Amino acid sequence: MLCADLVGVCWKDAEGKTKKAQAVLEDISASGACLQLETPVPLGVVLRWGSPKKEFAGVVRYCVYREIGYFVGVQFDPNFRWSKAKFRPQHLLDLGRLIQPTEGSKPKIPRASAAKR
Repeated sequence: MLCADLVGVCWKDAEGKTKKAQAVLEDISASGACLQLETPVPLGVVLRWGSPKKEFAGVVRYCVYREIGYFVGVQFDPNFRWSKAKFRPQHLLDLGRLIQPTEGSKPKIPRASAAKR
């Protein structure tokens, strides 16, 4: 599920000091999430963030820099599974629902405009 929520995150560095940053929650699934930060986060650390209803924590599995910042992949603990019932990001887009036609309807195929004919 694609998101675009601003969240505060924290983790402990190699010396055990707590680091904090703002991040954009880019996407979330049952097993993990991707966040965009302005600073890199070390692999293997536990990254935490929260919402009014739920605190999230997971292990950083990747951190890659792409033109607009660092994209950090977090894997949730196997005993935790995200669901919309646990936390629904304010800006949530389910791409699967966009491409699945509703029952009894046909998929809409874009047509060339009359001006191009």
